[in-house]
Amino acid sequence: MAANSSTRLLKLALPLVSEHGFTRAALARSVLHLPTPHAEPLSDTAVSALFGRGDLARKTLIRAWLDDGVESMKNAPGVGTSVKDALHARLAYNEPVLAHLPEAFALLAAPESGIPPIDPVPALKHAARIADEACYVSGDQSLRLSWYTKRATLTGIYSAAELHQLTSPQTAHSFLDSLLSTSTTIDSSVEEVKLFSSYIFRSWAGIIRSQGVL
Repeated sequence: MAANSSTRLLKLALPLVSEHGFTRAALARSVLHLPTPHAEPLSDTAVSALFGRGDLARKTLIRAWLDDGVESMKNAPGVGTSVKDALHARLAYNEPVLAHLPEAFALLAAPESGIPPIDPVPALKHAARIADEACYVSGDQSLRLSWYTKRATLTGIYSAAELHQLTSPQTAHSFLDSLLSTSTTIDSSVEEVKLFSSYIFRSWAGIIRSQGVL
């Protein structure tokens, strides 16, 4: 199948994640939801050809889900008035698949070689994209150094709230509110950025170990 077919099937696989997780099975079953559905799921060989061998296919699905999460912030009800609204909308996007997120995050952060140290870059890129999109959809016009410091702080705040959500979903939104309200110097809080960065790294390392990826 062409690249366009792969993209189409990825989109069809996203709603299946809540039931099947970020798995090759979810990708295989995507063809059952085409306008003219296939009679049976894709073969394992076909999944590998379209999305990658082994865990590469799963990572392809995870990244597609992350991309869709950023895109969804533009159309979420109530978004467009504040950064806070946008971040809450993105937390809500996680809710249908929360049970599968620790394993997905662990897979993204695990080194390709399977040997420590872990790679924190995917975690930081994920949260930074969300912080940037939150500022964009809310009409934030920060300039120069303020642009970097504000987004760095929001990156840390969102990451901390999302990590909290994995263990305490019921209090995730109130936790996000508390972080935003106590970050009174959000445009210049360098120490907060350092604190959040340390917390994020340690938490993602814990997720990886708990999932048995390393």
